[in-house]
Amino acid sequence: MTEIQGKTVLITGASRGIGEAAARVFADAGANVVLMARSGAQIDTIADEIGGLAVTGDVARYADMEQAVAATVARFGGLDVLINNAGVIEPVASLAEADPEAWGTAIDINLKGVFNGMRAALPGMIAAGRGTILTISSGAAHGPMEGWSHYCSSKAGVAMLTRCADLEARDKGLRIMGLSPGTVATQMQREIKASGVNPVAQLAWEDHIPADWPARCLLWMCGAEADAYVGQEISLRDAGIRAQVGLA
Repeated sequence: MTEIQGKTVLITGASRGIGEAAARVFADAGANVVLMARSGAQIDTIADEIGGLAVTGDVARYADMEQAVAATVARFGGLDVLINNAGVIEPVASLAEADPEAWGTAIDINLKGVFNGMRAALPGMIAAGRGTILTISSGAAHGPMEGWSHYCSSKAGVAMLTRCADLEARDKGLRIMGLSPGTVATQMQREIKASGVNPVAQLAWEDHIPADWPARCLLWMCGAEADAYVGQEISLRDAGIRAQVGLA
């Protein structure tokens, strides 16, 4: 991936799962990697291992997201790729029993956090006339799941945010896409399993793909081969996509 060598990538939710895997994949490809998460100690360790920059912050707070972009530009001179990865599945609960504050917190992270990332990154990318914004979506964006009203609603919003951002920024040189990875062997799947709610919780661990699969797809999405998918949501359930990325 010569397209990414020497470029700067900011990844939210980078302390574990897809975010951590993406940080390692992009660093191996020669990118400057900035890791953002609420858990500073974890991203500090990962950043030390890959030679990246760790920025502690909460995507639900715009000031934190703005500061992460500013720190990225100050350290590396610009921002080429933003990966909106941060997201939560807890608390799983029926609408009739959901805690309103907790429901709202999930929306703040999953949906408002993506807006905050886009809002912080877009002005600089537009001024530069280039940039890529990739956002982790989900099949839950397109179909209801029991106990997941917060997650389904937020991911549906994320899918529309991606389309809106593409509509407004494609002609300014930006590439904006979503990735629906399917079920991935991460801590989120352990939380889903523990909830016992809906068919996803019944899946066996071996049914989930490894976290480096979506990470490698995100890297591929930064290259010219993915230009045909700008403005769209790519699904790793698509065998054709997996073949293009080079996944088994």
